[in-house]
Amino acid sequence: MKPVLRWLGLVVAALLALQLYFVVRIAAMTLVDPQSTAFERSQVWRQWHDKGSWRWRQQWVAYPQIADNLKRAVIAAEDDSFIYHDGVDWDALEKAWQKNAKAEAQAAKQQAAQAAKAPATQKKAAAPTTSKPLARAPKVVGGSTITQQLAKNLFLSGERTLLRKGQEFVLAMLLEALLSKQRILEIYLNNVEWGEGVFGAEAAAQHYFRKPASKLSAYEAARLAVMLPRPKYFEKLPNSSYIAGRANVIVNRLNNAELP
Repeated sequence: MKPVLRWLGLVVAALLALQLYFVVRIAAMTLVDPQSTAFERSQVWRQWHDKGSWRWRQQWVAYPQIADNLKRAVIAAEDDSFIYHDGVDWDALEKAWQKNAKAEAQAAKQQAAQAAKAPATQKKAAAPTTSKPLARAPKVVGGSTITQQLAKNLFLSGERTLLRKGQEFVLAMLLEALLSKQRILEIYLNNVEWGEGVFGAEAAAQHYFRKPASKLSAYEAARLAVMLPRPKYFEKLPNSSYIAGRANVIVNRLNNAELP
């Protein structure tokens, strides 16, 4: 019994030491701009591993040098209750869980219906390795706030596990406790990905519109905000009708997005 308790004690001590490390790192961000994030470093490593070269465009700009249009557009698109929550929007998270569960149930229902319609001989002969999926996998809807996204980008891997999600919640609350909302948004906008090797508002504004982040129009800002869930994908579709349509929706919501 004693070895087990000793082992558990070591695990708890390690977890507490890790949380203390995060507290120190986040507290330092009140004064020091983070030069890179775990996500950025992982993307550079992926580029180097896949292509033998890497691209990293990023230039830190202070909060006042980022157009209010972009701040409002990102809040409207990603987290419209940003200034009110404590790091986690529990209502949005619950809605996301419900939507995902509904989508999974619908996909399972469609799959069962398709399987029932398939000829009996096909059911017997089709090998699992060669058969095609009967239904498209449901799209996973996230309920992450801007603070949660920043926590993940700064410190965590991209794996989807309950342990990582729990750590993300803790980090989000630490960010909210130690930094102002304005500082959280400033760090987020300077480090979020906007394309292959394109990080931060200034790099994105220069890359897509050949202008500084301080000069972005409402529509330009909205287009950038729409790209955030899948930036590398949308980077390849500059004339996407989805981006244009969604950007117009975001433009109409700008005045309702409250800034910290």
